[in-house]
Amino acid sequence: MDLGDAELNERISAGLTAVENLLEVELAKGEDFLVDKVMHLTTAGGKRFRPMMALLASQYGPDAGSANVIKAAASLEIVHLATLYHDDVMDEADLRRGVDSANARWGNAVAILAGDILFAHASRLMSELDTATVAHFAETFQDLVTGQMRETIGPRGGDPIEHYLKVINEKTGVLIAASGRLGALHGGASDEHIDALYRLGSAIGMIFQIVDDIIDIYSDHSESGKTPGTDLREGVFTLPVLHALAEEGEVGDELRALLTGPLTSDGDVDRALELLGRSTGREKALADVQRYLAEAETQIARLPEGTATDALRRLANYTMERVG
Repeated sequence: MDLGDAELNERISAGLTAVENLLEVELAKGEDFLVDKVMHLTTAGGKRFRPMMALLASQYGPDAGSANVIKAAASLEIVHLATLYHDDVMDEADLRRGVDSANARWGNAVAILAGDILFAHASRLMSELDTATVAHFAETFQDLVTGQMRETIGPRGGDPIEHYLKVINEKTGVLIAASGRLGALHGGASDEHIDALYRLGSAIGMIFQIVDDIIDIYSDHSESGKTPGTDLREGVFTLPVLHALAEEGEVGDELRALLTGPLTSDGDVDRALELLGRSTGREKALADVQRYLAEAETQIARLPEGTATDALRRLANYTMERVG
């Protein structure tokens, strides 16, 4: 996306190219039968959002875009890729980034092992930085696994909305938060700015995931390119759905009767989408987005004004444009 300043766009673009080059070099290490597996999703593309966040965060120190920043950014992208391999096994997904998922192509065992070797690559790169980076990665990895486990076991009688917010923070927010922290750290930013960028990354991660939830239910297929109700077909009840299920009245009652698991018929999906359109699910999910946007603004206010701060503000506000 356009970051609002030509010079900053050029710097971040150069940094992303350096990250891409490092990914190619790092992931080519090892036996041939490993390399083609770990490169599978890397070459399929992706937004490289986490490296971009790390590169932006590095702009607050004297070592912006340095070799260590590039290593940190590449490590974060490798960790993200590893989680995709494992997520696809958990979700029994057939496609990822427009290509066959690793588990669909080679089976679950190979997909899990490919994810594991990606974690090994990330750990090796981080070990070339410092122990603080390795320690933070250990905490982040623990959060990622906790989030996946939390999602698997369910709310266990607790508030399903609170449970879901914890899950998406642990599965999505923490890695974008780590991008803010490690980019700022290796860019040489102050402790105050490192903390602000860490918290900002967490808020942005939550915003992006909730917006994706809203798009899945309420988007126009011709505009979003996504088929509405994909999560419903998989039995995944995201934030707007959970808000609607908690609603009193006829709409909530029928949704609770209908959404007892994955929806297998087009008719049921269409009916669920119609009911969700009549519910307050979208409105309440957007209110949650606004809450995290307010948190993002609070953290942005801790940063010095400049092109990088303008870009981060633009990044956070861009989410509302995606909702439409």
